[in-house]
Amino acid sequence: MFKSPSQLSEAVRSKLVDALNARLADGLDLHSQIKVAHWNVKGPQFASLHPLFETFAVGLALHNDSVAERAVTLGGKAYGTARHVTKHSRLEEYPQDTTRGLDHVKLLAERIETFLEGVRESRSLAEELSDTDTADLFTQIITEFEKHAWFLRASLET
Repeated sequence: MFKSPSQLSEAVRSKLVDALNARLADGLDLHSQIKVAHWNVKGPQFASLHPLFETFAVGLALHNDSVAERAVTLGGKAYGTARHVTKHSRLEEYPQDTTRGLDHVKLLAERIETFLEGVRESRSLAEELSDTDTADLFTQIITEFEKHAWFLRASLET
């Protein structure tokens, strides 16, 4: 661990950095999957889904950057190469032959929900370790991506 402005102990910071890197792997994987949906969506919902998916990707990229920077601020390193993400992401592989709009909606909703499970677990850890700043970061992500999951699930209602 590197020197950090944080008042937390090195042992606590190390646990938090591990959690942040786990969420970074999931976030980077989710970002790439959202972009695959954005690039390949077809059908009657194209005009609404194409920009919606881009909005999700842009927001997630900003959160991924904040997660990585928090890991480094706590004295750790941020791991985000494609090979690292492949090895550590908890998300399922995205079926890249998908084109139908509502198929993408369903797949992304499932993946966002898996992503949120991990973020909630990491927020609980941050709260348990009395790191309100990291918990707040995770809360911001949860708030935004619960809304995105709701948008997607609402699109599937008949």
